[in-house]
Amino acid sequence: MKYGESSFDILYLLFAIVSGCVILKRAKGKTERYMGVAALVLGCGDAFHLVPRVLNYFTDLDLTAALGVGKLITSVTMTVFYVLLYDVWAGYYGEEKERKLLLLIRCLAAVRILLCLFPQNGWLQNSGDMTWGIIRNVPFVILGAVICVLFYRKRTADRIFRPQWLYILLSFAFYISVAVGAGAVPMLGMLMLPKTVCYILMIAAFLKAQAQGRN
Repeated sequence: MKYGESSFDILYLLFAIVSGCVILKRAKGKTERYMGVAALVLGCGDAFHLVPRVLNYFTDLDLTAALGVGKLITSVTMTVFYVLLYDVWAGYYGEEKERKLLLLIRCLAAVRILLCLFPQNGWLQNSGDMTWGIIRNVPFVILGAVICVLFYRKRTADRIFRPQWLYILLSFAFYISVAVGAGAVPMLGMLMLPKTVCYILMIAAFLKAQAQGRN
C-alpha cells in the first residue's frame, strides 16, 4: 500500500509541476499563462502535504507538524487554484469578467483562507476537528460550486473542457468526504486518490487546450 500510494503521489507532483512549467514556457497568451500558473500552484502546494506524507511511510521522524502545516498550505493553494480557474474560464471562452462575480469569487477565497489560518484548526497537531473542517470548507464549497456551474454552462461549447465541470464536482465530493469525515473514519482518506485523478485530468485539459492553440 505505502509503495503504491507513494509512487502515485510522486508521479502526480511531477506531472503537475512539469506540466505547469511546460505550459508557461510555451504560453502565447494570458489564458495559457493562467493555466500554467494554476498547474504550478496546485502541484507545488500539494507537495507541502504529500512529500511529508511519503516520508512518513519510510522514516521514523515525527512529521506531525509538517503534515499539518502541509495541509494548511494545500488548503490555501487549492483555493487559489479555483480562483485561477475562473481566469482560465473567462479567457478561454472569451467572456468578460463580471465585476460582481469576480468580487464574489475573491471574497469567498479570502474568507476561506482566513478561516484556514485560525488556530482552532489544529494544523500543528495535524488534528482532524470535524467542526472546523466544516466551517473552513463552507466558503470553499460555494467557490467550487460557482466555478463548476460556469464550466457546466459552457459544456457544449468546447470538446476539451466539456467534462471540466464534472472533474470539479467529483474532486469536491471526494475532498469534502475526507476533510470532514476522515478524522472519524480514517479509511475515507483513500478518497484523496480519485480526487487527485480529477486534478490530473484538469491539468491534462490545460495541455490539450494549449496544443489546440486557444489562448
